[in-house]
Amino acid sequence: MNTLIEIFQNNPFLQMSLLAGFAASITSGIMGAYVVTKRIVFISGSIAHSVLGGMGVCLFLKRTYGIEWLTPLYGALAAAILSALLIGWVHLKYRQREDTVIAALWSTGMAIGVIFVALTPGYNVELMNFLFGNILWVSPTDLKLLFALDLLVIFVVLIFHHRFVAVCFDEEQALLQGIKVRSIYLLLLTLVAISVVLLIQVVGAILVIAMLAIPAALASEMTHRMAKLMLLAVGLGFLFSGVGTSASYVLNWPPGATISLTAAIFYSLFLLRKKRA
Repeated sequence: MNTLIEIFQNNPFLQMSLLAGFAASITSGIMGAYVVTKRIVFISGSIAHSVLGGMGVCLFLKRTYGIEWLTPLYGALAAAILSALLIGWVHLKYRQREDTVIAALWSTGMAIGVIFVALTPGYNVELMNFLFGNILWVSPTDLKLLFALDLLVIFVVLIFHHRFVAVCFDEEQALLQGIKVRSIYLLLLTLVAISVVLLIQVVGAILVIAMLAIPAALASEMTHRMAKLMLLAVGLGFLFSGVGTSASYVLNWPPGATISLTAAIFYSLFLLRKKRA
């Protein structure tokens, strides 16, 4: 244990990864509570996979036209928010076709991403990090953006928390209470999209759903109070990130996959213990 602590103290990459894991855990824990309560994990998965299109387009423009500031992260954010708003609109207008649209967005986003990646010159290792996650390559600029998005999400949640909870539990009852359900639901999905982008920095687009859902799902087994659930989910997310990063360093495994596997193992052990009890 002491050796591992010394490794983190002497390795700036691991220190940055811990900060990135903490930043991602804040938003994913808060928004994961809403996602699990509202049962929109499948929607979150669609948003996570559709961002590949935005990342591919930005990487193509960056490499082809020399737009250095246009990183795939900006494309991921734009694609995630656009997908979230489109899914929300379909849910509110044409609920019976919601699953079809979600599947279409899922496949279309990935298809666009693959096409632009193929058109992009050079070796696209940068995009591979976004797909499968590489928390060890987080830069100071990425950290600033992550914490800025954290502050945005916390600010919005502090204002709209009670309305979010009402919409998550019963949309019809929320409507009777005078809550603008459509606007609140779209805002909630937008924040979920931001959470997806935060987690992409840590575990990648393909594994993002595990870190968004598992900490909150595990926390929901421990408490039914929303505020406590959020705090527990944030703590569990940071725990999984720290343990997974450490394990990946020792075992020389991919960090993103190891973090997701760590979360899954903890959740499985908890369910087994609960079943025996």
